[in-house]
Amino acid sequence: MPVDLRGATPDEQFTEVTRASVDLHVKDELLAKLKRSYETQKPLHIKTGFDPNRPDLHLGHSLLLTRMRRFQEFGHHVVFLIGDFTGMIGDPSGKNVTRPPLTREEVTANAETYRQQVFKVLDPAVTEVRFNSEWLDKLGSEGMLRLSSRYTVARMMERDDFKKRFKEGASISLHEFMYPLLQGYDSVALKSDVELGATDQLFNLLVGRHLMREYGLEPQVIMTGPILEGLDGVQKMSKSLDNYVSINEPAPEIFGKLMSISDDLMWRYLELLSSRSLKEIQALKAGGAHPMDVKKDFAQEITARFQGAEAARKAREGFEQKFSRKELNVAELEVVKVPSGGGKVLLARALAEAKLAESATKARTLIGQGGVRINGEKVSDSRAELGPGEYVAQVGKLKAARLVIE
Repeated sequence: MPVDLRGATPDEQFTEVTRASVDLHVKDELLAKLKRSYETQKPLHIKTGFDPNRPDLHLGHSLLLTRMRRFQEFGHHVVFLIGDFTGMIGDPSGKNVTRPPLTREEVTANAETYRQQVFKVLDPAVTEVRFNSEWLDKLGSEGMLRLSSRYTVARMMERDDFKKRFKEGASISLHEFMYPLLQGYDSVALKSDVELGATDQLFNLLVGRHLMREYGLEPQVIMTGPILEGLDGVQKMSKSLDNYVSINEPAPEIFGKLMSISDDLMWRYLELLSSRSLKEIQALKAGGAHPMDVKKDFAQEITARFQGAEAARKAREGFEQKFSRKELNVAELEVVKVPSGGGKVLLARALAEAKLAESATKARTLIGQGGVRINGEKVSDSRAELGPGEYVAQVGKLKAARLVIE
């Protein structure tokens, strides 16, 4: 179905699709491509590749999907490329050791889960899904040799992770050199106008730009985005660090986790993930909107994106009932027994044992900051003790339990 590409000017499109980008090669080329598309009504081809190394996606992975969706909303053609061939090699980007290869069966199984999840962000009606085995399987030995001749070892060793591993005497397998070349050849096969990736993908994307020139094609513009910070606002979002939001989690979990982030991180998440325009976000900031209200709206937007509008609405209602209105349903809270030997126990220790705080030290800090309530009353003494009995402990806005001191 034809799309009116004149719904937004090239400059307006540029502002939105490049928001929060890190690398842009080359700005003038992207503006020129957008202007040409605007004038000819021919959409740009936007390519983004995902190697199916894991079976599920989290909010950090959705950054690229969100940028792809912005291009879609301006009428451009998006190709969601599943690297079922390159996934068997494993991208060496940022790795200090050779990655163990996946079998084709593992890659195929993971790829199927990707297909099920990406359409929680992308519009399936205007998304083209491709697999790079379509053309890479056909290259054969001769094609691989010819492709290898298009790039030099010296240029390959300019890559930071290869350079670092070589300097440290760590092994670099020859097949790892092939990964950037094969990813770059994807751009040749698809004749992409723009390729998107995370900032750690910069080298690979530049190889694609180089190869397109080698094959007599107009080089793609490449754009990288940041790696999303996790809920702690410090380290990158990762399952291993338990600071992530899975896009397959139940709606109350997604909503609750997003409500736990700091106000500063909320504004960053808004810029990176929200469908609101930059003008709207800046107006919220300038207009003095209450951060709690903004955060609730944002959490509802993201929850609705992954679990549907009705589930998001109920998650917000449940959160407000449980925390904002302080209407804790005590009967539903987990019961945690803390032995005291018949005497008293430090509140900080009890909170740590109940997993309401990471440690007793962290619990003392939270108490000192006024973030802990016992039976609805704020506790400010970090040395406070609890005698035998049952207490309703609430930490911050998201964690609560029934403590039984025995």
